Amino acid sequence: MNISVETTVAAPLETVWQAYTTPDDIMRWNAASADWHTTAASVDLREGGAFSSRMEAKDGSMGFDFAGTYTKIVPLSLIEYEFGGRTAQVAFLPVPQGVTVRVTFDAETTHSEEQQRGGWQAILDNFARHVESRQPAG
Repeated sequence: MNISVETTVAAPLETVWQAYTTPDDIMRWNAASADWHTTAASVDLREGGAFSSRMEAKDGSMGFDFAGTYTKIVPLSLIEYEFGGRTAQVAFLPVPQGVTVRVTFDAETTHSEEQQRGGWQAILDNFARHVESRQPAG
């Protein structure tokens, strides 16, 4: 089963793409809740390149590496990747309000569809807030 989440970011396409693919930015937005954070990130943005984000509870009680391999890159448009035997696709769609970022991923069996959708949506919402907070006031 595939799950899709999306958000629209009020920023130029190049800015949205850069924030999604730059380790320093990823460490600022990649968390599903305030009690988690990303402590390290690496990106080799090319087909066959690896990525990794170290996600940890702020209290140090647990953590994990979200890591995989890019399988398709279309600059400013599409990122596809494999992680842990699953796949995901990130589409960057220009719209009048900015850029809609849509993430579609293979569900896993440990958590409910609602939990997975909620977690991935929360991360995407953090991403939008991060990018928009860096835009000049209009």
